Amino acid sequence: MAELGKVDHDFFDQYVFPRLGRDRDDVAIGPTHGVDFGLIDLNGTAVAIATDPVSVIPDLGFERAGRFALDFVLADVAVSGLAPSHLAISFTLPPGFADEDFATLWGAIHDEADDLGVSIVTGHTARYAGCSFPWVGGATALAVGSRDEVIRPDGAQVGDDVLVTKGPAVETTGLLTTLFPDQFDLDADTLAAAQARLDEAACVREAMTAAAAGGVHAMHDATECGLFGAFVELANGAGVRLDLHTGPIPIRPGVTQTCEALGIDPWTSTTGGTLVLAVDPDRTSAVVDALEAEGVPVGVAGTVASPAEATGAGTVIVDGDPIEHPAVDPSWAAYEELARASDE
Repeated sequence: MAELGKVDHDFFDQYVFPRLGRDRDDVAIGPTHGVDFGLIDLNGTAVAIATDPVSVIPDLGFERAGRFALDFVLADVAVSGLAPSHLAISFTLPPGFADEDFATLWGAIHDEADDLGVSIVTGHTARYAGCSFPWVGGATALAVGSRDEVIRPDGAQVGDDVLVTKGPAVETTGLLTTLFPDQFDLDADTLAAAQARLDEAACVREAMTAAAAGGVHAMHDATECGLFGAFVELANGAGVRLDLHTGPIPIRPGVTQTCEALGIDPWTSTTGGTLVLAVDPDRTSAVVDALEAEGVPVGVAGTVASPAEATGAGTVIVDGDPIEHPAVDPSWAAYEELARASDE
């Protein structure tokens, strides 16, 4: 188990996967490493469900922090192709958190949920000793719709095109340059461009746009371990090989300079808000056009080339070389180093 960040595949298989409570026939997709959501099938009505920590970053301002927190919670069910519909949320707040600041935070969450059509149906709010920002709770998002409309995480098919929106390290770039601007030796224009990436670190709306365009067989939000991690997870889910090239993938302004300044690999750094999609080639143009019409940069990175080997595990070839899951996301260590330097 990594010291920071999500558990790896081996830890999941050893400690989590064998112990999942009672088997039920209505669980269509259960917990799986690298898969964004679970799925309950109730006689043809599908309920996609995902749980995440609530991350509130005060330095963003509580209005912006509220939208940021909610969009990340909803992303994991949005990639099911079903629109997020319901939310349960729990806050475990530090004792000194002011009522008026919570009002701002909650107002932003309400406004964003309302705009996305999400109803908040239950929750828990309290202050507890020992709690601190940014990890101040947890939330469970649901998306309810027809079983036939679900985009499954194991749905990538041989012959599909692989599309990537926004590109690598969008979240890492936007978040770290916003939180620690004085720690970067970047010119003013580059810093501003890097900080602007934080507003792209959400993907609910573009996931709905892509799904509505049709032909999307699988969709994955590239969070921890970045695009290389997401490629391997998509391939493993369907047991296929991906043949990919980095050239067509968008690189957003400020990303390269920020990652060079940090000495980290953008392709393995968290990039929440970036989608990886496996799309029927007959619908690729429609999906690209729909995303670009919403101002979302997207590139066709390659294809789903063939089934994987007999082991069933996925294979990913990038620029002619095989890659493995990065296992450790370098942005965590970069954050810790920046935070220490900022406190000195």
